[in-house]
Amino acid sequence: MKKTLVIAVCAAGYACGAQAQSSVTLYGVIDAGLLYASNQNGHSAWQAGSGDVTGSHWGFVGREDLGGGTRAIFQLENGFSVMNGTARQGGREFGYQALAGLSNNRFGTVTLGRQYDSVVDYLAPLSFTGVHPGGNNLSAHPFDNDNLNNSFRVNNSVKFASNSYEGLRFGALYGFSDEAGGFDDNRLYSFGAAYDAGPLSLGAGYLQANNGGGSNTGGAITLTDRTFIAAQQRTYGAGANYALGAARFGFVWTRTQLGGLDTINGANSLGLTQNGQGASFNNYEVNASYTLSPALKLIGEYTYTDAALSTASGEHHPKWHEVSVMTDYFLSRRTDLYLQASYQHIDSDGSGLTADVSGQAMSSTDEQIVVGVGMRHRF
Repeated sequence: MKKTLVIAVCAAGYACGAQAQSSVTLYGVIDAGLLYASNQNGHSAWQAGSGDVTGSHWGFVGREDLGGGTRAIFQLENGFSVMNGTARQGGREFGYQALAGLSNNRFGTVTLGRQYDSVVDYLAPLSFTGVHPGGNNLSAHPFDNDNLNNSFRVNNSVKFASNSYEGLRFGALYGFSDEAGGFDDNRLYSFGAAYDAGPLSLGAGYLQANNGGGSNTGGAITLTDRTFIAAQQRTYGAGANYALGAARFGFVWTRTQLGGLDTINGANSLGLTQNGQGASFNNYEVNASYTLSPALKLIGEYTYTDAALSTASGEHHPKWHEVSVMTDYFLSRRTDLYLQASYQHIDSDGSGLTADVSGQAMSSTDEQIVVGVGMRHRF
C-alpha cells in the first residue's frame, strides 16, 4: 500500500485551504533472493542477489493542483542493493528517475530530467521484461541491446506524453548533449505510441543515440549506464499482446543497428574499434502468461536473436536462443515469492562470444543456466 503524505503548504506561505490539493507519495520495491549460475568463467556460482527480477528501488512522486485541469508534478527514484545498501546506477542518489514538469487533463504531460525513453515507455510493457514494471533482470535480450530492460536512462531530457485518446497514446523524448560546440555529441531522441482496445494491446518505439557514453560523459547517456559505446545507435521495434481469459500471449520484435562500435558492455575482447565497424541485433520474442488463481501466476518467453558483428577478424553472425520461465506466488497484495529459470545458448560463429544471461558473468561455454528464487515486497 502506498503511503501518502500531505505537504505542509501553509508553512510554505500558501493558504491553508490549498493544503488538500497537494500531495507526495512514498513508494518502493524490495527484491531479495538467491541465484545459482551453472557457469561463470568456468565455475558454477551461488550468490545472494538484490533485484534479480525487479530492481530494488524507492521513490517519491508529488503533485500540486494548479487549477484548470493542470498539475505541477515531480518524481524522484533511487535504485539500491538490498544486500549491501549501496546505490545503483553509478551511485546516483536518484538513478532510476529524477524529473519535474506539468500535466494537463486535455493536452498531456511535459517533464524534464533523467527519464525513460519511448522504447521503454511504449514497447517494453509488451515484452517479458515488461511483465513487472522496472524490467526483469534475468531475461533481457543479449546485452539488453534494445534497452527493453531499462539498462540506461536519458539525462538532460525533455519528454512529452499524451493522454489516452480512445485507447491511443503517444510521446517523444529528446536528451541534450549539453556540450558547447557539440550539439550531437552524446544526444538521444526517441518517439513511440501504444494502442489498447479491449484484449488487444499494440506498441511501437524508436530511439537514436549519437556517441552514447563516449568522450562527453555529461550528455544524454553516461558511462555507468550505457550498453554500447558507438558513433550511432538506432533501435526500433513493435509488439502486440492479446488476452484470452486467464491467459495472455505476446510477440515483440526489435532491431538495433550500431555504427562505429567500440564497446559492448565494457568488453573489448572482440577487437571492435571505432573505425566505422558496426553491429546489428534482431530480436524475436514470444511470451505468455497464465493466471492460475488470484495468488499464482505462470510466465514464460522464448527469444531468438540474430546478430551481425564486423570485427578485426572479419564478419560474424552469432545467434542466441534464450528461454525463461517464472512462477509468481502472492502472499498478499504487497508481498510475493518467485522462482525463475533462464537458459541461454549461443552459436557464436567464431566471434569469441559465449553465453551470458543478463546480469551474470559470462560462461566459458556456449550455454548458461541461471535459477533465482526470492521475495519482493512493495510499499
